[in-house]
Amino acid sequence: MGTAMRDFREQLSAFDPEVYREIVGEEARQRDGIELIPSENYTYPEVLAALGSVLTNKYSEGYPGRRYYGGQEHADAIERLARARACEIFSAEHANVQPLSGSPMNQAVYFGLLEPGDAILAMDLSHGGHLTHGAPVSHMAKVFNFARYRTATDGAIDYDALRRQALALRPKMILAGFSSYPREYDYSQFRAIADEVGALAMADISHIGGLVAAGVLANPMTAGFDVVTTTTHKTLRGPRGGLILSRKAYARQLDAAVFPGLQGGPHMNNVAAAAITFRKASEPAFRAYADKVLANAQAMASALLAEGVELIAGGTENHLMVVDTVRSFGLDGQQAQEALDRARITANKQVVPDDTRPPMRPSGLRLGTPACATRGMGRAEMETIAGWIVRILRHPDDDGLAGMIAKQVVDLCRGFPVPGAGLEPVTAELTT
Repeated sequence: MGTAMRDFREQLSAFDPEVYREIVGEEARQRDGIELIPSENYTYPEVLAALGSVLTNKYSEGYPGRRYYGGQEHADAIERLARARACEIFSAEHANVQPLSGSPMNQAVYFGLLEPGDAILAMDLSHGGHLTHGAPVSHMAKVFNFARYRTATDGAIDYDALRRQALALRPKMILAGFSSYPREYDYSQFRAIADEVGALAMADISHIGGLVAAGVLANPMTAGFDVVTTTTHKTLRGPRGGLILSRKAYARQLDAAVFPGLQGGPHMNNVAAAAITFRKASEPAFRAYADKVLANAQAMASALLAEGVELIAGGTENHLMVVDTVRSFGLDGQQAQEALDRARITANKQVVPDDTRPPMRPSGLRLGTPACATRGMGRAEMETIAGWIVRILRHPDDDGLAGMIAKQVVDLCRGFPVPGAGLEPVTAELTT
């Protein structure tokens, strides 16, 4: 740990010990627990350094060379680096690195390329889609006319049914994107259907952005998509933020939709952290990490299936899987999540296709392997963790079992450090 960072932490500890205690506690939680939420990961120490830099002091409304405030020479250089690096790793013609997160990122695309009331065909939330893809509870569903496609009984997209739906609706945009779909997309089919009905083709690869950048999953940009969005954390391992990639033809519209359309100045500390992330994603070590993410997901899914656990779509073709906890264990997703929490294993409750249960008590549990791969865990660890999950969910009220496994979890985790966490010794009380 650098002298400056140590000094900052000491100042925080002295000034606000309550906040400091919770930060140190979170470091201990991450270090001594297993993270299986597919959308969570451990970022790079270099990213943490950029996020905590003096760039957070700088307002940079506008774009490089066209700012509203002075003193932009360093901000411009950083944003140009981020844009060029993003275009390179995703084979894009244009990149906007300013969206503050995933939701405004997607909103900027809708407002930049469409008119209110236009039809958008996107994946149904319970079948794997995302809130920002027109879920009825979202504000975007009040502005645009979203129709929703669903998966077939085998958990895969029926592209013939999707085509028929598109021909009937004639949407202005077809959106390929998900938050809990465990299969790979056939982007060429999406592009062909969009061409047939005269629609724009958009892909939201927020969950798999890192796997696409590494070349281990298909890239919608090279499949001819008009616009691709991704968050910069999750499998990319960067800061919390959004990224819009597109053809040059849409650059002006999309840039204007981000600024001044939806937000003011970008968070330049995040932009710098994203630039670092994109450089990391271009290195051979990142490809090895991405390969491990997929291999670990296959190993975990196979181990769960061998125990008779029911997985949506029968397994996984990417980094995540969805367990039907009601059918597998007689538990709703909230009960399963809480049982695993007591053993220091973090997952998240998840709706399953056409779930009849309420969102806070859904029928499933979502598991993912990006964070474990970042720590260096492999097949053996995935099989061990799968075994712990099954034992815990078969005996969710056995506190003794949870405490015993929690200690085993800590022992395992101590052999796989978390980048940037555990910066000082912390004694964490085990859950018993």
